[in-house]
Amino acid sequence: MAAVAANVAAAAEDREPQREAVPGLESQWRQIENSESGRERPLRAGESWFLVEQHWYKQWEVYVQGGDQDSGTFPGCINNADLFEDQVNWHLRKGLVEGEDYVLLPAAAWHYLVNWYGLEHGQPPIERKVVELPSVQKVEVYPVELLLVRHSDMDTPHTAQFSHTDSVDLILRTAREHFLVSPQEETRLWIKNAEGSFERLCNTRVTVLDAALKTGQVVIMETRNKDGTWPSAQPQAVNTALEEEEEFQGQPGICGLTNLGNTCFMNSALQCLSNVPQLTEYFLKNRYLEELNFCNPLGMKGEIAEAYADLVKQAWSGHHRSIVPHVFKTKVGHFASQFLGYQQHDSQELLSFLLDGLHEDLNRVKKKEYVELCDAAGRPDQEVAQEAWQNHKRRNDSVIVDTFHGLFKSTLVCPDCGNVSVTFDPFCYLSVPLPVSHKRVMEVFFVSMDPRRKPEQHRLVVPKKGKISDLCVALAKHTGMSPERMMVADVFSHRFYKIYQLEESLSSILDRDDIFIYEVSGRSAIGENSREDVVLPIYLRERTPARDYNNSYYGLMLFGHPLLVSVPRDRLSWDALYHILLYRLSRYVTRPSSDDEDDGDEKDIEDKDNIPKPGHVAGASSQDSGPEQAGPSSGVAGGSRAPVDNSPGPSHWPQRARRKHLFTLQTVNSNGTSDRSTFNEDTHAQPYIAIDWEPEMKKRYYDEVEAEGYVKHDCVGYVLKKAPVRLQECIELFTTVETLEKENPWYCPTCKQHQLATKKLDLWMLPETLIIHLKRFSYTKFSREKLDTLVEFPIRDLDFSEFVIKPQNESAPELYKYDLIAVSNHYGGLRDGHYTTFACNKDSGQWHYFDDNSVSPVTENQIESKAAYVLFYQRQDVARRLQPQPSSSDPPASPACGSPPNSEFMDVN
Repeated sequence: MAAVAANVAAAAEDREPQREAVPGLESQWRQIENSESGRERPLRAGESWFLVEQHWYKQWEVYVQGGDQDSGTFPGCINNADLFEDQVNWHLRKGLVEGEDYVLLPAAAWHYLVNWYGLEHGQPPIERKVVELPSVQKVEVYPVELLLVRHSDMDTPHTAQFSHTDSVDLILRTAREHFLVSPQEETRLWIKNAEGSFERLCNTRVTVLDAALKTGQVVIMETRNKDGTWPSAQPQAVNTALEEEEEFQGQPGICGLTNLGNTCFMNSALQCLSNVPQLTEYFLKNRYLEELNFCNPLGMKGEIAEAYADLVKQAWSGHHRSIVPHVFKTKVGHFASQFLGYQQHDSQELLSFLLDGLHEDLNRVKKKEYVELCDAAGRPDQEVAQEAWQNHKRRNDSVIVDTFHGLFKSTLVCPDCGNVSVTFDPFCYLSVPLPVSHKRVMEVFFVSMDPRRKPEQHRLVVPKKGKISDLCVALAKHTGMSPERMMVADVFSHRFYKIYQLEESLSSILDRDDIFIYEVSGRSAIGENSREDVVLPIYLRERTPARDYNNSYYGLMLFGHPLLVSVPRDRLSWDALYHILLYRLSRYVTRPSSDDEDDGDEKDIEDKDNIPKPGHVAGASSQDSGPEQAGPSSGVAGGSRAPVDNSPGPSHWPQRARRKHLFTLQTVNSNGTSDRSTFNEDTHAQPYIAIDWEPEMKKRYYDEVEAEGYVKHDCVGYVLKKAPVRLQECIELFTTVETLEKENPWYCPTCKQHQLATKKLDLWMLPETLIIHLKRFSYTKFSREKLDTLVEFPIRDLDFSEFVIKPQNESAPELYKYDLIAVSNHYGGLRDGHYTTFACNKDSGQWHYFDDNSVSPVTENQIESKAAYVLFYQRQDVARRLQPQPSSSDPPASPACGSPPNSEFMDVN
């Protein structure tokens, strides 16, 4: 080691002294290469990694692997000179390649090497952050370099670097700071696109990545004029100030859409629709110009079609990395008020509106004739279906009908007379249900009568349409406690929001509710006229200090968890109740010693304000009866017997005031917010009791930490696994016989009255492009939920031959097979979420992931996920028809989306 020490010492002349001993060569190798702190460490967003020049690192590897400590192989100080363009500004050279020019080391490994070998004098470390991009984490070796200029002086740019994960707001703050803008001045940002046009950076909360900002892009900071106007109010002001840049040229269709503020739902629907080949070709080749319908009263004067055409032409021009769909958003809000503003919406709802709007704007039928709908009346299906389709086309004939409309058969059967009604109806998309589990997972807290046991948290699997009794039965399997000894309550804000009856439906309980299940004696019930034991709801309250509201509820604050306590009828006295409650609280309430009593409560004798009013009876002193009187033998805390007593109920309880006590007892209403002097006011009223604490007594004897404690049952760790379902199962459910709901009966022409008929839908004719909407959002009277079931759907060869009941052409199987071309995804829950798109480019056959501004290539095995919401499938005969036919001199054409894996775009699984 002498040679190593000498070499290291020589290399460290220009560095600070070593802080720790240099480990052996083998240990160095392990720490740098193989340990958690070394190169094997996985990337984690936000962490720092460092660049080390490849030649130096290879020399170090030779040195440590050789093990001979020969100074001839010693690498010397870390020298990254070859990674810099110059040694003044220390700008990183362009085009550096990992593994050829540099290696990446995590922070710990970098600091080890610097500590052992030193860094060339004057060189800065090359530190870079790990950023999280869509579906990948990477070290951001080259941050985005932007040219910041003032609107009033565009000839003096300031270069600044930003991470892809930095916000646009950071760019604005950096520009304001550099250009010395006073806090009173209002500023905003513009960007110059590759084609020379300018766009506002409206949403400063988006990241540099989402805004699609690129290195070398010009960002203009504009300062509002003193008269309140903006310098850019003149349209040509900006355009004449800057020279034109070289025209950007990219892959047509690979174009992001700016999020205008919660408009990801719109962007997702637009990207899906934009990647329907025959529809996009229809707009790109200007065929829509001849079919714009400006006089259709059901249309939108052609404005939706023209706005959509503008988007398609921009996205498929190849001259845009991303576009801002502001005009389109404005048009949509103008014709559909539900989409006004910037609230989050459903991509499928927007898609439904857009398809209908495009259809009416492009309807070739200028004047719709009246068409009477006819029932089958026993005629053959083929005849009725053809008549229905012809009638539909007499009123509706557009590129949307050509592309997306199909026909299904609807069969209704009257349950009384057996009348059968058959109609054939067009559809634009299929909304298919997901198989829903009939089970539900509910979390509850079980409170035992044994005061020594902490409340237990349980996760129970119950029938989704079950009753409260089912919840008790499920808990009994975990606890061994009979369901008859359980009472279920919803606790909210330290009080009972509701105490449930066994026959009530579980659907009234929401997932966010705090449900407590209390053990009560086997012969207990709420109310004084029931069985031998009475169950009393108990609240905890604390008096507000330094206030005197004459004992009104305004001076009391509820705290802790309420209780349901079984009390034998023969102990319905205030003294007995005090000691029963003292026993039930014994886990977290300390009984005072005799010295505490003498010191603490003697003053109560002379304090007239503490003499309880009628119905307000203080608890007895600890000298009257000990906790053993309220123990198991009394039937209060799990005892086997409950004494029979015919004594009167709470309204006739003897009213006594005690000299020494921890708390007082008070009858209150169900909210625990007002005192009730007697129960005689309403003989049917539920008796509620409040335990009132003085602040000092609570602080002294009540253990809040212990009172809030609970344990988790083993079942809490269990997860109800949701098995994936096949798309074909969803389609089968769509075609299953169902009974109409009461809210939507069918009028039977034979019975002359509304009936809850059975209904069955069958697929008769499928469109060129089939849109399948997975009904992930479930709404009931008491609950709303999103189903995150994984639906397995094929990328290619989705076969509908088993679902189509129309006589099939066996010589053309491609008429019933479909390939996937786009997916609208929804991530998140009901109240919030984010929409993205997977789509296959019609020209290249390559799949891409569209996330607002961001577009990135993906492989087919990344497409299927729980987020899949709307699926776009294209019939295989259409794909072959649209496939360009090259001449003998042309190069091979790119494969169509969903084509067999025999090309460079094949998915290797």
